[in-house]
Amino acid sequence: MALTLAEKIFKSHLRDEPFPGTKVLDIDVVMCHEITTPIAINDLVARGKDRVFDPNKIKVVIDHVTPAKDTKTAQQGKILRDWAHRHQIKDFFDIGRNGVCHVLFPEQGFIRPGYTVIMGDSHTCTHGAFGAFAAGVGTTDLEVGILKGVCAFREPKTIRINVNGTVPEGVYAKDIILRIIRELTVKGATDCVIEFQGEVVRKMSMESRMTLCNMAIEAGGTSGICMPDGVTVAYLWPFISSEYPDKKAARRDFRKWWSDRGCSYVKVVDIDVTGMEPQVTSGYKPDEVKGVSEMAGTPVDQVYIGSCTNGRLEDLRIAAQYLKGKTIAPSVRGIVSPATPKIFRDADRLGIIRIFMDAGFCVTNPTCGACLGMSNGVLAPGEVCASTTNRNFNGRMGKGGMVHLMSPAVAAVTALEGKITDPRHYRKEKLR
Repeated sequence: MALTLAEKIFKSHLRDEPFPGTKVLDIDVVMCHEITTPIAINDLVARGKDRVFDPNKIKVVIDHVTPAKDTKTAQQGKILRDWAHRHQIKDFFDIGRNGVCHVLFPEQGFIRPGYTVIMGDSHTCTHGAFGAFAAGVGTTDLEVGILKGVCAFREPKTIRINVNGTVPEGVYAKDIILRIIRELTVKGATDCVIEFQGEVVRKMSMESRMTLCNMAIEAGGTSGICMPDGVTVAYLWPFISSEYPDKKAARRDFRKWWSDRGCSYVKVVDIDVTGMEPQVTSGYKPDEVKGVSEMAGTPVDQVYIGSCTNGRLEDLRIAAQYLKGKTIAPSVRGIVSPATPKIFRDADRLGIIRIFMDAGFCVTNPTCGACLGMSNGVLAPGEVCASTTNRNFNGRMGKGGMVHLMSPAVAAVTALEGKITDPRHYRKEKLR
């Protein structure tokens, strides 16, 4: 029987099927952060079940409000910190070592093709870029995962998105996923895995693939997923080189997870990006997307570059190419948050941090804080933010604030003009 990648993972991890359609899977990685996990920890303690199924398979980070901004967030960090120490969880990333979870954990080599991954965070779907089944879960499922190393899911259905054509200048992965969400709508992939295929995806870096998969949830998807290939091997090679004689052998092994020819999809969507312009959200839903030409001239108060969607080195480099030698508009405050300490160091070594600072940006430590309006970039009522994050819900970055989602390129030139601007009108400068 021909199977999709998701179906292969479910079959290989099946522990039990208590009733038809509900699959209890063994979990390879349980990821935890300080916003959702303390609730699960406290409940397990209250039930007399303060245990973990395998401390080596649990990865922990403080990443949303870091450092703590008040007593409540300090307490959340302390609960997580004490729990990690109590159970000797070695992969705990505290202040100074921490970063945005969905960037930090892949960077550490924790995600592999064929893995099952859960976290109490909706953007866990990011990790499907490696050919894994990765999903955000609620508190109860997170507790069970921590305690027993299993999680229950419905039988997966898969929507296949074929992205083909020639990617135009000024268009990036963020534009492509916004275009896909516009096509699917915010509920179009509910209870489905979104499988990204096509020549454009095959040519993408792992960073770009993670951007695609990161926003699968914005179309209602349980997870986004890509076929693991030579690009995947190259990214993971520092962590898997002892397991294979060479990269070619790793590629052959990864191919076993590919969706079979003739497998069943609930829907197949073809997207041709040839001639597509950069995309920007216009309202309070991720599927309210327009071409940048329709949004051009919209004034903004803040520009934010960062997050688990677009805070990687590739993203900072893209923005810096437009910002080099220029200064942002005096009416705008610019904020950039490299997603991990490694990305911060690499960006500093390459002169990218200096470009941002010379342009007038505030460069912050790695954090998720601005994305959900908790710290490091909260909006005042009535303010507008041009952002490379993943959600534009009403009040997402601050009560009464408006968020327009866009690529790092659009965000960079928007900062220069003080209004939403088309990057295709700007020349990119070479970086060393």
